[in-house]
Amino acid sequence: MTGIAALLGALGAVAFGFGILSAILSLFQPVTDEYFVWLGLNLIVGVLLLGGATFSSLDSLRERMASGEAKRVGRYGASALLGTVFAIAILCMLAFLSTRYSARFDWTEAQINTLSEQTLELLERLDRDVEITAFFNAAAAPPIRDLLDRYAHESDRVSLVFADPNHRPDLVEAFGIGDEDLARGLVRVSMGEAHFDLGEFSESEVTNALLRLTRGEERKIYFLENHNERAIEGERAVGGAGYSQAVAALRNETYEVESLFLAAAGSVPEDADLVVVAGPTRPLADVEHEALDRFVASGGAIMVLLDPRANTDLAEDLRGWGIEVGEDVIFDARLALFGQATSPFSGGYAEHPITEKLRDAVLFRLARSVVPVEGEAFAQSIVFTGEESWAERDLEGWAETGNARYDADDLLGPVSLMIAGEREVEAATEPGADDASDGHDSKSSRIVVVGDSDFASNELIGGSQNRDLFVNAVNWLVDDTDQISIRPPVSRASRFQMTGDTFLRIQLLSLFVVPEMIAATGVFAWWMRRKRQV
Repeated sequence: MTGIAALLGALGAVAFGFGILSAILSLFQPVTDEYFVWLGLNLIVGVLLLGGATFSSLDSLRERMASGEAKRVGRYGASALLGTVFAIAILCMLAFLSTRYSARFDWTEAQINTLSEQTLELLERLDRDVEITAFFNAAAAPPIRDLLDRYAHESDRVSLVFADPNHRPDLVEAFGIGDEDLARGLVRVSMGEAHFDLGEFSESEVTNALLRLTRGEERKIYFLENHNERAIEGERAVGGAGYSQAVAALRNETYEVESLFLAAAGSVPEDADLVVVAGPTRPLADVEHEALDRFVASGGAIMVLLDPRANTDLAEDLRGWGIEVGEDVIFDARLALFGQATSPFSGGYAEHPITEKLRDAVLFRLARSVVPVEGEAFAQSIVFTGEESWAERDLEGWAETGNARYDADDLLGPVSLMIAGEREVEAATEPGADDASDGHDSKSSRIVVVGDSDFASNELIGGSQNRDLFVNAVNWLVDDTDQISIRPPVSRASRFQMTGDTFLRIQLLSLFVVPEMIAATGVFAWWMRRKRQV
């Protein structure tokens, strides 16, 4: 058997042999569907190739007699020439297309080399040109260039200039940049006459600079204090129960954040866009209740994070705003952190601007139910627990025995964990104002209530999508819905989770696919060497 028949016969033997070996191994261990496909293809291809080799060898003598050396050289020479011409043409076409189109790929698990959805949406909304000028020496420029190139790549509105201070002293002088800024590097983001100088270089910093330039105004958020709420400053703020990371996330969105001692102030400051009441455990003074009522009635926004069994009197205020907080604790043995039934994950979201872009679960700890008051259309539930959860109302029995189980008096899941509500109110306008037809102007008050304050604490806010839920809720409350999105990912070690099927696929690849490819390559090498010797 010679010529093409020898090649077909050798390849057929390789395919059929590996098919037989695959069949033998399948008798001793479980295999995947792909394994059976591989086995069947090898056996079928092997039989066809062996059959083709047998049939071809019958005419081998006639083929040998009819083939001359010149004819063979001409045929294979022409084939090689045509193949080379086609290969060069394809390479030229690819080179041409590469000058017209570009594509980027990010193979990291957390997609840390891809701009976040929030940044992409901001770039899409740009209606004015932005110029980014980076002052770095040549050695320090590459990592900053990689980041800023992504902005220029995604938007035609963004122009990028890299200036080496040693080569562009004219720009340094024109921008009025000092020696200290030049020593550590500086990025200036400009939109018209306005600009921001950045000393820290990350996607968050660059995107926030764009936000400030496009927004044109600051939003002010006050956190109520003096009722044992979650701390936002001082030593308590940096502990696991503190809110330093939540505040940092808000400031990262260009919001101003301050504490508010409402009993001393007597009323909510006029510059307040939002008041946050995060986990109080003591009652409020009468003057504080009245101040919050006036703030909501005048079109203000408020967020209340209320833990179970908290010794506070906010429940009456919430009921007056159309929201009922349950005297209960939520249990979910199936959809919970490491089986800790009182640390449930969210099991679903309702359609709402706060939750529409959330893809993953949010983790809560020791949470209570929050539902709209019956007959109230003002508020809607937007975050729920899993199907097998319930809200345990026999808290005394649970405290005494340490056991909880669902009974007819409990609230069966999915249990509402979070409420968002909006209501139009009439706010008085200044006399003589252009739109003051009757002395009043229509505004909206917004409220978000969550039956847990742990989810935004330092201990939990970095996991799952806790940070996104908290910041999205603030964005919606201050009517900054363009900012509702998923924040830039954080770099982390990539992990490969291997399942049983994945292991079997890797085994198939390493024991059969790769060795068979090597064997087939060896057959071709043997055949080509044998041809040259003929």
